[in-house]
Amino acid sequence: MRYRVTVEPFRRIIILNIYSHIIATVNLDLNYDHPLYRPPSEADSLTLQVTLGCSFNKCSFCNMYRTKDYQERPWDEIKAEIDLTSDAFPQTKRIFLADGDALNLATDDLIRIIKYLNLKFPTLNRVASYAMPKNILHKSDEEMQMLRHAGLEMLYVGVETGNDILLKKVTKGATSKGILRACQKAQSHGYTLSCMVILGLGGRTYTRQHIEDTARLVSMASPHYLAALNLQLEEAIYEEFARKFSEPFIPLEDTEILDELESLIRLISPQRPITFRANHASNVYSMGGTLPADRKGLLSLIVGLKRSPWHLKPKILRRF
Repeated sequence: MRYRVTVEPFRRIIILNIYSHIIATVNLDLNYDHPLYRPPSEADSLTLQVTLGCSFNKCSFCNMYRTKDYQERPWDEIKAEIDLTSDAFPQTKRIFLADGDALNLATDDLIRIIKYLNLKFPTLNRVASYAMPKNILHKSDEEMQMLRHAGLEMLYVGVETGNDILLKKVTKGATSKGILRACQKAQSHGYTLSCMVILGLGGRTYTRQHIEDTARLVSMASPHYLAALNLQLEEAIYEEFARKFSEPFIPLEDTEILDELESLIRLISPQRPITFRANHASNVYSMGGTLPADRKGLLSLIVGLKRSPWHLKPKILRRF
């Protein structure tokens, strides 16, 4: 039977990765500017901050970089940290470029960083970063090809939703057509694409439109990886989110989140297999599989969870 469910211990996924802890123990002088975030799949990657914060930083659902002003770190600082980490960890195989906006760097600057990484880490086989749709669309086809040839291999794109009303309400700064174009453009140039969507983003009012349009966009984009996160609004941004939503926002209960997840998995019709994960710190339960092959098993699991909600992750342990 091909179906497989992955379950992670309850923990805060956005914690510094293992390299950060090792770096601290060997007393390397890295200039990490906290908070520092990375995708769950980059847990064993060396994280290097080439930018700080987010150049857009207006999404009303996201509190990740509110304490930072966007900055592009100077080459001398980046080079020095590459030299330090390459001496300490010469066998590093994966590197994640933080913060939330590495692709916003000028193409020549980013190529210089990637080429130097490949020079200093002889076993390096993947360089990845977050990428906003607008960053991908602002790069020319030639620039995207140059970056891919230099060694930028994987991009993480926040889709959030395929519904244009919600994209505007949460101040995403993108349209569904633009997001789709960005995803298709990245894949056309050979990038491995990992997309994130957010369950519960439309609340109870827009739950049907949110899931139907998101499933449609994901099906058309068919990224290599898809992660479904859960909306978690920290107190510091809840008022802003509700105000920009421009109408009463009714959060979903856990069973309603599972309803959305069930509908999303049922409706996605990918053009190629998608590795699916719902294993973020925000999720009500950690699971994963491949779509469409594991669709039946995932749906069966979700039905079982709705009947046995005591198996869900306690709310106090969930983080965005």
